[in-house]
Amino acid sequence: MTASAIQTAPRKRAGNGTARRTDADEIGLDALVGHAGYAVRRFQIWIFQDFVKTLGEVDIRPTQYSVLTVIGANPGLSQMAVAKRLGIERARLVHLLDSLEQRRLVKRIKSKEDRRSHALHLTAQGEAALAKFKRLAAEHERHVEAKIGKENRAHLLRILAGFT
Repeated sequence: MTASAIQTAPRKRAGNGTARRTDADEIGLDALVGHAGYAVRRFQIWIFQDFVKTLGEVDIRPTQYSVLTVIGANPGLSQMAVAKRLGIERARLVHLLDSLEQRRLVKRIKSKEDRRSHALHLTAQGEAALAKFKRLAAEHERHVEAKIGKENRAHLLRILAGFT
């Protein structure tokens, strides 16, 4: 639907006499159309929904996958290092690690260098699970590529590389 069609779409009257749109697609976005943040957020919503759907059978969320991937690639990291690298609040990470530990995917080992912190490691079960999660995440990435195209996906990753 074009912007002009959006502006002239028929409206129904609300109970208070004001006009209201009946279909979300008919609602004009005005300046939001030109806001990168708005577009990125809408894309992020789509990405997360597809990720959750694609990895639904293994009950893993994007943040959990990120934490497991970083721990798998860097065994022995502290909770603080993982939180800082992924931009996760420390308290939220503790809760997330508790749930991953209950699922026997992650183990905390008292650090030899700093007894106040823990080194994070995947369990054998966590390593096997992460391998499966990565296969499903690759399927999700194929969905992203199908949605925006191979070249656009590669270009998007180059643009976003400065934020990772």
